Amino acid sequence: MTGRLAGKAALITGAARGIGRAQAVRFAEEGAAVVLVDRCAAVEHATTPGAAPEDLAETVALVERAGGRAVAVQADVRDQAALDEAAARGVAEFGRLDLVCATAGVSSAGPAVELSEDVWQTMIDVNLSGVWRTCKAAIPHLIDGGRGGSIVLVSSIAGLRGLVGVGHYTAAKTGVVGLMRTLAHELAEHRIRVNTVHPANTRTDMIVNSGTMRSFCPGVDEPTMAQFEAGTGSMHLLPVPMLEPVDIANASLFLASEEARYITGVTLPVDAGHCVK
Repeated sequence: MTGRLAGKAALITGAARGIGRAQAVRFAEEGAAVVLVDRCAAVEHATTPGAAPEDLAETVALVERAGGRAVAVQADVRDQAALDEAAARGVAEFGRLDLVCATAGVSSAGPAVELSEDVWQTMIDVNLSGVWRTCKAAIPHLIDGGRGGSIVLVSSIAGLRGLVGVGHYTAAKTGVVGLMRTLAHELAEHRIRVNTVHPANTRTDMIVNSGTMRSFCPGVDEPTMAQFEAGTGSMHLLPVPMLEPVDIANASLFLASEEARYITGVTLPVDAGHCVK
């Protein structure tokens, strides 16, 4: 099956690499034009390494290699004006906006009561408020288009259950679920569907970095990849150490496509069985 998003345009945050890049490429392969948004720099108080402008340029090249069209914008999801401009540029270039993937996010860790206020606030500003700002920038264009649309908010397994040592991340990702449910109600009359996807451990820079690797291997100063994957894999029901970004992109593609035309307000785990009770 091809052309599942033919003629449509999507705005994707966190598009310089990882899940955002995979979404951009998969959407382009299925016919969508894409607005690629990324800060392209490190975020303070986060263990996630920052992307670079060259990473965003590589995503553009991959989209074009897939036969798609792209507009790239360096913008921080904490900057409403920059997101507004990114959405407007996409509409000016492509004549429409139909789809949104709010994917940008950061990680850090620590016991909830030991987190500094700055670390807590940065997490909420990026991983929750940044999702809201992305929706705020894009939704008026989806409504004005009068064609309906689909919004995919990237949460986490942390948005479905509590995880130790990341209380601020869990709070943000759980908040994304609440936002999704409200937007599903508010936008239904416009035929705009809103859903969340919930990745388990995925092979991205958010997970595969020295800080996060050490958190999976207590007492090990420099964990090997084998030690790290033993830790990540222990969280999955299926025998896989980590998911790949394309796995999350494929789920996002389904929710964005007409195959999911009557699916709204759902939390879709892509988690190798992590959330099975």
